[in-house]
Amino acid sequence: MAPITPLLTPAPPVPHSTAGQPSKDDPAKIEQAAKSFESLLIAQILKSSHQSGSAFLGSDDDDPSGDTATEMAEEQFAQALASRGGLGLAKLITQGLVTASNAQEGS
Repeated sequence: MAPITPLLTPAPPVPHSTAGQPSKDDPAKIEQAAKSFESLLIAQILKSSHQSGSAFLGSDDDDPSGDTATEMAEEQFAQALASRGGLGLAKLITQGLVTASNAQEGS
């Protein structure tokens, strides 16, 4: 009886090359991550205010589609607010991380 050969074989490892790719300490990547974090934080604040019974947008009905639309609107509002400066957290986070990254590179 012939041995059974696997149909799929693991692919050989691909060498990790960072040539042409921005580093993880790239200020643009740090800024984007900070804005995303601030957007998520604002969305959570809006969501918690919505869950406490005071709806930010729309009515307090038990309509699932209305709830979904409200959640989507709140997320979009949070993203727009964060992309335009928001609460100022993204700017502070970016400054702190870029400064720390530069200090680490200098040592």
